[in-house]
Amino acid sequence: MKSYDEKHIKNVALIGPAKSGKTTLAETMLFEAGIINRRGTVEENNTVSDYHEVEHGRGSSVYGTTLHTEWRDYKINIIDTPGLDDFIGEVITSIRVCDTAVLLLNAQNGVEVGTELLWNYVDRYNKPTILAVNQLDSGRASFKQTMDEAKRFFGPAVTIMQYPLNTGLGFDSIIDLLKMVLYKFPAGGGKPEKLPIPDSERERADTLHNELVEKAAENDEGLMEQYFEKGTLDEDEMRQGLKIGMMNHQVFPVFCLSAKKDMGSGRMMGFIDNVAPSAIEMSPERTEDGQEVPCDPKAPTRLFVFKTLIEPRLGRLSFFKVLAGEVAIGMELFNEKTNTMERIAHLFIADGKNRNPMERLKAGDIGCTLKLKNTYTNHTLNGKGAKGSIRPIDFPEPKTRVAVTAENKQDNEKLGEVLAEIHIEDPTVEVAYNQEVRQLILSTQGELHSMITKWRLEHVYKMQVDFQPVRIPYRETIQRAATSSYRHKKQSGGSGQFGEVSLKVEPYYEGMPPVTEYQVRDTETVDLPWGGRLVFNNCIVGGVIDARFLPSIQKGVMEKMAQGPLTGSYVRDVRVSVFDGKMHPVDSNDISFKIAGMMAFRDAFMQAGPQLLEPIQEVDIAVPASLLGDVMTELQIRRGMVLSMETEGVNQVIRARIPLDELERLMASLRNLSQGRARVRSHFADYAPVSPDLQKRISEEYSKSEMAEA
Repeated sequence: MKSYDEKHIKNVALIGPAKSGKTTLAETMLFEAGIINRRGTVEENNTVSDYHEVEHGRGSSVYGTTLHTEWRDYKINIIDTPGLDDFIGEVITSIRVCDTAVLLLNAQNGVEVGTELLWNYVDRYNKPTILAVNQLDSGRASFKQTMDEAKRFFGPAVTIMQYPLNTGLGFDSIIDLLKMVLYKFPAGGGKPEKLPIPDSERERADTLHNELVEKAAENDEGLMEQYFEKGTLDEDEMRQGLKIGMMNHQVFPVFCLSAKKDMGSGRMMGFIDNVAPSAIEMSPERTEDGQEVPCDPKAPTRLFVFKTLIEPRLGRLSFFKVLAGEVAIGMELFNEKTNTMERIAHLFIADGKNRNPMERLKAGDIGCTLKLKNTYTNHTLNGKGAKGSIRPIDFPEPKTRVAVTAENKQDNEKLGEVLAEIHIEDPTVEVAYNQEVRQLILSTQGELHSMITKWRLEHVYKMQVDFQPVRIPYRETIQRAATSSYRHKKQSGGSGQFGEVSLKVEPYYEGMPPVTEYQVRDTETVDLPWGGRLVFNNCIVGGVIDARFLPSIQKGVMEKMAQGPLTGSYVRDVRVSVFDGKMHPVDSNDISFKIAGMMAFRDAFMQAGPQLLEPIQEVDIAVPASLLGDVMTELQIRRGMVLSMETEGVNQVIRARIPLDELERLMASLRNLSQGRARVRSHFADYAPVSPDLQKRISEEYSKSEMAEA
């Protein structure tokens, strides 16, 4: 395969909401360039891009897939991305390494909710953007409505490069305002005929052409001077001005397409070649310490790994962008994150599942390699003379959580290892064992994301799993004082076990008065690892319990506090005073007093008005103003309390407190209400008492589960 220099490599990411036609456009671009000789379809599961089994089953993209075309002496690397927010990690990595984002707008739907969500990431990375209005051949297509919505949302940067002469089922003609010609396509699509613009459209085309000239001129002082002198710009000057505008995020060129009928993609590819910036023209990447890394072909080699894919038969594939220098087979590169050397034994250009071997790749190109031992997504590989790691991709926080267990308990250890492998491939999948609730927690971007992860576990790793709700990390405390005594006695021949403990429990609070009814010989204050305190008083007088057994009593209390009497949750904020007991000269030992202390504490706790506390989250909810009433209703239903409201751009931001037990249901409701437009950020705020009826229900459920496990 031909090797391209940094000036003739263009990297684009195809992004857009579900069903906007990204995969079909990618297939058409490959066909137009002669990379494939027959176009596949999503419906027939034979596109180059969507090649994974899970994508065939769903009929839509799940992975960001790298492809390439060669078009008029330029190489265009294409990344076809999923359209659903559940797979946003694949989209973010693609946007990060592309030099131009091609944002598809479905001419039937205009600017959809999914478009808004994607745009937030394009705007964050300040990527040059082409707006591709697709599906103009559909019966409900409306170019005008799509443009009106685009201008309202994206602003004056929306720049019409083309407009359709006709839309709907008879769509076959596009007027190009840069070249000022009419492209008329044959019935089956493909190469169009170039015709003069009809007289009936001449006035409109001239007006829009002049607007295009002005838009190109206003991005550069030299071009503005040329425009004032000549009253116009030639085609090359317009291209120059449009490129500058794209790089400054002041021009979003609009192209017209029917990807399905192969109409318009060739012209857009030509524009990508001639106008869209290459990596060498883009702002430099930066290292974590702020140093610039220009795309310089003569600089030391530097690769940024943006994606990891684990293929069952191949092993781990690492996809990278060559940020500087060049990479060749046999090179050894240093990974500063893992402090290891990696040898590049293979180099490929990927077209879906097909790997095209390469000897070397130059600055600005995108490729992949096999079986790097210690290199993962977000890692940088440096050649001699290069130092520092590139700023990592910032992935969004998970939105949903489930507890996962293997149906076969013998697979539970393996399950953790497999999920850790899935996390390597998809960093937006997070997995951790929560010791407090004793569950393996899977955190993802949404319910569909969780279901796809379950599908992979069952079909790729052949492991049957169950998903369950995540237990809430409640806390237990008490509301009044109580005393209890417990005697532990066990005799089974030889030395037995004996220990008797009498103690008092009280609710602890900062600044509470000291104990007066007993003589306190010693006090230990324990800051509990799960929050709150235990104050442990030794009030033993007369030697009824030897001092050497007091640590065992405290240990027994602590063990019961780690698995509270009410629901098995952590206990907090209790003062315990051990004031009496008995021991045996032969049978008393540490285990005896540990058990006696534990059981005495349990009995006293249950007499002291046990109170269950639930975690409360503070949330910021940003929604369109039109949905404010619906959100307030949802908060009320979910036991939420509104703290404040303020305006942020076009959104209303509600700050509220809501029980963690209600948070995921709230987020699911908000996604449905807002069609995905709601943004929710949350963090732990405090613990608060639950209502008596809720406490009774949770306590009874815990008792039943304990009996079932016994």
